[in-house]
Amino acid sequence: MDKVAEGERTGVLLVNTGTPAVPRPRAVRKYLAKFLMDKRIAPMNRIGWWFVLHLFILPKRGVASAEKYAKIWTDEGSPFTIAHEKLAAGLGAAFDDEGLNAMVRCAMSYSDPSVLSCVRAFKEAGCTRLVALPLYPQSAYSTTGSVSDSVEAALKKAHWNVPCDFIDNYHDNPTYIRAIAASIEHAGFKVDSDDKVLFSFHSIPLVDIEAGDTYELQTGATSLQVASELGIDRNRWTIGYQCRFDKGREWLTPFTRDVLTRWAEADVGRVFFICPNFAVDCLETLYDIDYELKPFYFDQINQAGRVPGGEAFTYVPCLDRSRAHLRVLADVLRPHLEEVPRG
Repeated sequence: MDKVAEGERTGVLLVNTGTPAVPRPRAVRKYLAKFLMDKRIAPMNRIGWWFVLHLFILPKRGVASAEKYAKIWTDEGSPFTIAHEKLAAGLGAAFDDEGLNAMVRCAMSYSDPSVLSCVRAFKEAGCTRLVALPLYPQSAYSTTGSVSDSVEAALKKAHWNVPCDFIDNYHDNPTYIRAIAASIEHAGFKVDSDDKVLFSFHSIPLVDIEAGDTYELQTGATSLQVASELGIDRNRWTIGYQCRFDKGREWLTPFTRDVLTRWAEADVGRVFFICPNFAVDCLETLYDIDYELKPFYFDQINQAGRVPGGEAFTYVPCLDRSRAHLRVLADVLRPHLEEVPRG
């Protein structure tokens, strides 16, 4: 990275997927429409997909998803939004303490605050460089690639021609690996036991992998390094993929539900379930795991003729707004920032 002149300020942009403004059908439809019309997400040509999405999918999914969001909403609002606000504030304070001249903001790909609004804020604040970090530890065409599109478009629309460092992934960052391993142990995982770890990642279409997406390699590398940090053998952990969007395409497997079914039949003992590619807890973790995957696993145990114990399934929360997460993000970003004295 080229050195920058003393006193110049860097804009640090953290980007994640987004969330509806409120847990109501209209707001959810608006959010999902923007999300699912992304060219990297849409499963068919955009014109045909627009009609399918707006006439058949959103009317039903808007209501169903709003009910799910309502179950995870807090008195303060969206837990997803709150966590990102805390992360931005915490990172900004940490960089100030280190003498790093940085302005930190969080943006959302499909909701507010937008990437464009944050880029304009950096420009107005006099920043002369930009560092963009998608909050997806494992990069994928449909996530990190979409953020890259948004950042590029925002820079052009804001007429802001500045150097930009784009951090593609941090799947093997040592601080990240240690933080994930520590979170598993903090949840109660015992190394000297028969406890198992299920690393569950968001699935992606196989066509993306066939086109060169390295997401599967990154999920495997992350899981292997976390298991190594824990000091457990290969028979103590496995990988699953969740959140398949449609059945019209082939998706990366094994599916998480299939793994849980096999483990329920095999009576593997306590399962510690973690989603390392979600930086912050969201609908797919706060709702899907507690209301769908955990009950599904218990039902599979019952079908196998056993009664599930209270400790049979433990969800390990995302790093979220924790101090450990702040340390991870600071470690990932620090090499891209220029330390300058403050006058």
